[in-house]
Amino acid sequence: MALGMSDRVMSPSQSQPGPGAPVLLLSRPKRVLLVEPHYKVKYPPLGLMKISSYHKLGGDEVAFCRGTSAAARDQNWDVIYIATMFTFQWKVTIETIRFYGRGKQKNKNNVKVGGVLASLLSKDVEEETGIRPHFGLWEEVDGVRPDYHLFGQIYDRYVNNASFGYMTRGCPNRCPYCAVPILEPRYVDFIPLGNQLDPNKKDLILLDNNVLASPHLARIVHEIESHGFRKGAKLGNAQRYVDFNQGIDARLVDEGKMELLSRLPLRPLRIAFDSIRLEKLYVNAVRLAHKYGIRHLSNFVLYNYNDTPDDFYRRLQINIELNEELGTSIFSFPMRYIPLDAKNRKHVGPNWTETQLRGVQCILHATHGVVGPKRRFFEAAFGRSSDEFRYIIEQPEQSIFNRATMRPYRAERE
Repeated sequence: MALGMSDRVMSPSQSQPGPGAPVLLLSRPKRVLLVEPHYKVKYPPLGLMKISSYHKLGGDEVAFCRGTSAAARDQNWDVIYIATMFTFQWKVTIETIRFYGRGKQKNKNNVKVGGVLASLLSKDVEEETGIRPHFGLWEEVDGVRPDYHLFGQIYDRYVNNASFGYMTRGCPNRCPYCAVPILEPRYVDFIPLGNQLDPNKKDLILLDNNVLASPHLARIVHEIESHGFRKGAKLGNAQRYVDFNQGIDARLVDEGKMELLSRLPLRPLRIAFDSIRLEKLYVNAVRLAHKYGIRHLSNFVLYNYNDTPDDFYRRLQINIELNEELGTSIFSFPMRYIPLDAKNRKHVGPNWTETQLRGVQCILHATHGVVGPKRRFFEAAFGRSSDEFRYIIEQPEQSIFNRATMRPYRAERE
């Protein structure tokens, strides 16, 4: 079906899911449409990938559409599944659900909605669309190998070279800014990897929320290695990499755990740095990573929660200092806090102002959301001190975008 990129339908794949997955016993094959709203996204919808495999096991015809497409909607589908992600993507998500709810389905029970937004705001979704969402994981489907072939080349090139999986589920922490305890309240400390992999994919992206909380870390590392992801391993002529994409918990890092992790071809090793109170633990984790030969690191820096602009700047600056001291390459990814029930990104934390937050966004727009490892570029973007940083982010947007027109901070103070 020839459609535009925003509403493209991927034709059914003949690929077969891995062994051990549940088999559907159906009286006749169904026609199934999988839909992802057209919000900005890097990774493919893993839940829909598993639902695709689940239905193909019963001989069903499955197609995928990103965005809204009347050509897709107005076909005769037995069931339409719509994925959801962040709550601040509320508007486009609700518009997408309503759009497909107006199709040729016999009733709205044929439109199934699930995912993060649908679970956290389930009552609101039902009030707006008349469709009651599925809450949390669909456990019968969660163990199915993802369908890696249906989703084509829509997503990031690195992602298309990777298998996706979990070695654990949930998180024993109960951080108030995190949705994981709501969506995955039970911590599962080991999940076999084999049925989740595509052997033709070079890399492995693991989406565990807190892998270091598992008492079976040694078993997890051995399991990953046994599937060909050892340090220095290649697929053909290409180096293989493993990415614990949600990051590891600096509070749980010790020498033994870092030694285990260093056996894997990690690139990067991601470590959360959500609060300045974690400075000593975070720095210790980076030093241990360096000790065991891990040079490429990344971190998530939460801001706009209970921190201050000074706290935020200092966490970014610490990474610059560690890079200079250790010779590491640490890239920071600032993550703006949005409440779990927010339907937009307008929340302003107690120690921030709307102007300051917009100033940070202006800087990150120029750096493509990433804070690089070099001091020269960091100070050019964020300032040479926390005072200068606050000065910069309180300037008009055009002054920030066109920094050459901004009155220098030193001259302002003089």
